[in-house]
Amino acid sequence: MSAPKLHTFAVAADKAGQRVDLFVGDALSLSRARLKRLFEAGAVKVNGRPAKKGLLVAAGQQVAVELEEETREAVPDEDFPLVVLHEDAALLFVDKPAGKPSHPLQSGETGTVANALVARFPECAQASVDPREGGLCHRLDVETSGVLVAARTRAAWTTVRDAFGERAVDKRYLALVTGPLADEGDIDLPLRHHPRHPDRVEPAPHGAEDAREAVSRFRVLERTGEYSLVEVRIFTGVLHQVRAHLAGIGAPIVGDTLYGGREAPELGRFFLHARALGLAHPETKRPMHVTSPLPPELRGELERLGLRVPGQRPEPSNEA
Repeated sequence: MSAPKLHTFAVAADKAGQRVDLFVGDALSLSRARLKRLFEAGAVKVNGRPAKKGLLVAAGQQVAVELEEETREAVPDEDFPLVVLHEDAALLFVDKPAGKPSHPLQSGETGTVANALVARFPECAQASVDPREGGLCHRLDVETSGVLVAARTRAAWTTVRDAFGERAVDKRYLALVTGPLADEGDIDLPLRHHPRHPDRVEPAPHGAEDAREAVSRFRVLERTGEYSLVEVRIFTGVLHQVRAHLAGIGAPIVGDTLYGGREAPELGRFFLHARALGLAHPETKRPMHVTSPLPPELRGELERLGLRVPGQRPEPSNEA
C-alpha cells in the first residue's frame, strides 16, 4: 500500500438522495468490503465531517475520500482471445465472452478482459483510476456477453465514466425470457442488495434507505409459445438490473436460475447479451454506435426455438 490519496467529488443533482456509500462505491469502483473498511476508518467525509454509510447526500455537497491506492495491476494475459470491435486513439470497444470476468478482483488474477487489454494495449492500465480495471469504463456480469468499452487515456476514461453517470450512454441488451409480457413497456423499479443474499438484488421496499433508482425500457422483437426475445435499454447501471427487472415483471431470463429463470443446461449460461453501446466520442464528440454479434450458442438457441436472429435477413422464398 502507498500513502493515502485524497479523492474529492461534488454531488451532482441527479445523485441527490443517494446513500453516500453507494455514491462513493460508484465514483471509485470499490467493492462493498472495501467501502465498509473506509467508513469504519472514518476515511469518508461530507462537507468536512466524517460520514456514516447510510447518510443521504444532497446536491452540491463535497464528498472527500482518503483512499490508500492499491498498487496491484491487471497482469497481462496474452492467451485471452480478445476480440476488438472498434479501435481509435482514445477508445477500445471489445467483445466480452460469457464466462469471463470483466476485471480481476484479487492480486495476480488472470483470465479477465482487463488482463487481455493490458497485454495488447499497455496504456490501458494507466487510464482507469484502479489499474486492475485495465481502462474499462464499466463492467458486465461474468455470464453476460457483449460490448465493453475501455479507454486508452485518463481523460477519455473520465469523460466516458461521466457519460455513464449522466445517462448519456445508450446501453442495449438482448434477452430471451419466458412468461407473459406486453409488446413494450418501461420498468421503473428501484433495487437494493438482497439482505440475506449479497450476490443478488431485489425490488426495494417503498422508502428503503438502500434503494437505488433503476429504470429500463423493453421491446419484444420475436415470440414463440412461452418465449419472447426482448431488447432492453437501461438508463441506469444497477448491479443485475436487466436480470432483476425482467424477473420483477414476471418474465425471467432463460437460464438465469438465480432470478427464477427456466433452466437451460444445454446453453451453459443465461441468455443475456450486451448488444450495443452508443455514446459521444470523448475527443471528437461525434456519436458512436458499436454492436456485438450474437454468440453462436445464443444464435443456436433462437434457431432451435424457431426465432429469427436479430439482424439476420429472412431466407429467400422458393415460390414463383
